[in-house]
Amino acid sequence: MTGADAIIKCLEAEEVTTVFGYPGVAICPFYNSILESDIRTVLIRTEQNAAHAASGMARMTGRPGVCAVTSGPGATNVITGIATAFADSIPLICITGQVNSELLGSDVFQEADITGAVESFVKYSYLIKNVNDIPRIFREAFHIANTGRKGPVLIDIPIDIQNAAISKFRYPEEVSLRTYKPTVKGHAVQIKKVIRELEKARRPIICAGGGVLLSEAQEQLRGFAEKHGIPVVSTMMGIGVMPTEHPMYFGMVGNNGKPCANRAMNESDLLIMVGARVADRAVSQPDLITRDKVLVHIDVDPAEIGKNAGPTIPLVGDAKHIFQDFAKEEFSCSCEDWRRTLEEYRRTMVPKRTPNPDFVDPAVFISKLSHAMEADGVYVADVGQNQIWSCGYASIKEGKFLTSGGMGTMGYSIPAAMGAKLAAPQKQVVAVCGDGSFQMSMMELATMCQHQIPVKIVVLKNNYLGMVREYQHYTYKDNYSVVDLSGSPDLEKLSAAYGIPFLRLENMEGCDEAIRTFLQEDDSMLLECLIDPMDLVKG
Repeated sequence: MTGADAIIKCLEAEEVTTVFGYPGVAICPFYNSILESDIRTVLIRTEQNAAHAASGMARMTGRPGVCAVTSGPGATNVITGIATAFADSIPLICITGQVNSELLGSDVFQEADITGAVESFVKYSYLIKNVNDIPRIFREAFHIANTGRKGPVLIDIPIDIQNAAISKFRYPEEVSLRTYKPTVKGHAVQIKKVIRELEKARRPIICAGGGVLLSEAQEQLRGFAEKHGIPVVSTMMGIGVMPTEHPMYFGMVGNNGKPCANRAMNESDLLIMVGARVADRAVSQPDLITRDKVLVHIDVDPAEIGKNAGPTIPLVGDAKHIFQDFAKEEFSCSCEDWRRTLEEYRRTMVPKRTPNPDFVDPAVFISKLSHAMEADGVYVADVGQNQIWSCGYASIKEGKFLTSGGMGTMGYSIPAAMGAKLAAPQKQVVAVCGDGSFQMSMMELATMCQHQIPVKIVVLKNNYLGMVREYQHYTYKDNYSVVDLSGSPDLEKLSAAYGIPFLRLENMEGCDEAIRTFLQEDDSMLLECLIDPMDLVKG
């Protein structure tokens, strides 16, 4: 058995079904060995998207997604995808080929110090120097990626190690890492403190972040909120923790969040932040969430607690375990007046939009699209104005909302949607992007066709880098610089080139019929919506 054969055995032991990647000489032994396996390989059209596709699969399955690329530019190209996963705590295993061990440090053809390059964007990285270490390293890598605060792990494998003979293959059943012991269960004393504060609180609120979804704690959190009548808001990465139209859910917080959600968080007397980093996009003024209130910060990563805001009660642990412990506690929480106040805020604090009737109103379109999707459908939003409109107006029922939150990586939606669709072929998967972000991953239309991945794509086209144009509108008084997307392709012809059905919606007339046709198509389809170039996310 060669090292490459051993890698495949490791992936099989971890029940990996799909590897996204792009081959080159330095990773060829791996791709030769995988031919003898039932693991599906998907040839992505650029390496960054291999990590994005693996991310989409990981977020659907709860297990690490896997991508494999070659050395040098293959490895450096995948860095953005790794950084995107790291920012959102998505578990990935990124395998990179490397030049011969004896040539490391010689600056030979397609050599890059990838373990050094990704140091700040991974949970851990390995450079394999002994073929017999492969089983142990892969077992550790999967464990590290999917425990504690989840994230990407990179494994760099020189080609000679892939070709070397392994003396004995045994995949470890357990992992024991002396310096890596993530806390799972919350401290009992701290849990009691939270319960005592909840008994005293009159204006409690839970702010759910992406960590709730990563720990698969949404049912536990939802049940806790419903039982005790505690209102819930979310960060961008926490969208989907509660159904969007659940009476106890008041929307996304942050600079582009719901006004009623931000006001609810600011006016609360007890704020429970769970699985959220308290980063600037969700909380632009951290002092506001500590002023005149008790702040409880629950996170599996102790380094995040107190980093941006000092909590009254820090509580380290996995969200699912902690809410299971909360459910064992008997207490009462009196906040009926608070809920009525928030319901009034929700009714009256509605942003006023003045859409141009000559174009598609993205807010209304996204609302109609998401309501028409199947209840367990997967909505994948890209980055830009399309993302903010999606966060504000998409209705998530029993499905998932995927996007790039922490890094804000344009071009994420199409490859992530492909990964999500391969993970859950029976579910409806729709990628929504702008014409700028679409052009960052439109080469993946070929991947969709080659591998028969029926993802549906919406392109909100305004011929601008809309979010940057909007910033320049406010900051530089319409002095626009490098945001004009003139020269973009004719999407109807582009779709035809790939054999993908195409629809164009120029205004709201016929919107319902276009959405119905779009969603009823069994195969992939591209729907282009013409948006007013001067439309604003809150305009």
